Amino acid sequence: MHENKTIITLAVTGSIGDKSRHPALPVTPEEIAQSALAACSQGASIVHIHVRDPDTAEPSMAFELYQEAFQRIREASDMLINLTTGAGARIVPDDADPMGLAPGTTWSTPQRRTEHVVKLRPEICSLDVGSMNFGPRVFANAVPHIEDMAARIQQAGVKPELEVFDLGHMEIARHLIHKGLVEAPPLFQLCLGIRWGMPATSRHMLLMQEALPPGAIWGGFGVGAASFPMIAQSALLGGHVRVGFEDNFYLRPGVAANSNAELVEKTVAILRALDKEPASPDEARQILSLRVTEVHQ
Repeated sequence: MHENKTIITLAVTGSIGDKSRHPALPVTPEEIAQSALAACSQGASIVHIHVRDPDTAEPSMAFELYQEAFQRIREASDMLINLTTGAGARIVPDDADPMGLAPGTTWSTPQRRTEHVVKLRPEICSLDVGSMNFGPRVFANAVPHIEDMAARIQQAGVKPELEVFDLGHMEIARHLIHKGLVEAPPLFQLCLGIRWGMPATSRHMLLMQEALPPGAIWGGFGVGAASFPMIAQSALLGGHVRVGFEDNFYLRPGVAANSNAELVEKTVAILRALDKEPASPDEARQILSLRVTEVHQ
């Protein structure tokens, strides 16, 4: 029914960088919502949301920031909302104390990391299913914590998007499915090109795609210069796609995008060159086996 339809997820703003890196980087909940809505008008059907402190632009876990961004988008659009649960996983070792943690550590409990999801009940939330070195930090997701978060997400009636950064993470995802903590059909995001994770090449995306469990729904993306090549590769392999300032600021080498909407516009052009069309929000719900009327107010 939707063979030629591809879901575009907008990763509107991440946890790295500030307006010194790009003046249009969304920081406040209002900026995040406005950027999401503009991108939706160009063909994005899902927005993946991190929030930042409006005064410092640093990553935040404040519930009121998630709530404001969520409500602004929900009141103006039917696009699907995907809230991150990645915040709260950062560990920065204290070199002066082997048992200590340095400033910048955000290590938090599963309850804290899923609080906003349980309260706001978006249709989707991310669930990182593995640990990795992430630049100079450690992105830590212990399996018992992942299980706890998956259970809380399931109890809230939210569909987890399983974020896999390397092949070993697939085994943890399969474990969650086997334990009944993730319901069928599972949704995966193949995250390529993050330093010290799976490289962003066609060969590595194919390896990840072949490792998926039967019946999985999936999308893939690359960061930086690999963003648009991996969009094309994911679409060619039958996957969905992700684009946005969290992953990449550039339309092409040396040319920065003015907005997230411009990145989505180019993504749509790539899909149409491959005889595919962007899925509408309701088509995305059908593809993901979500009820079309399931928009939480």
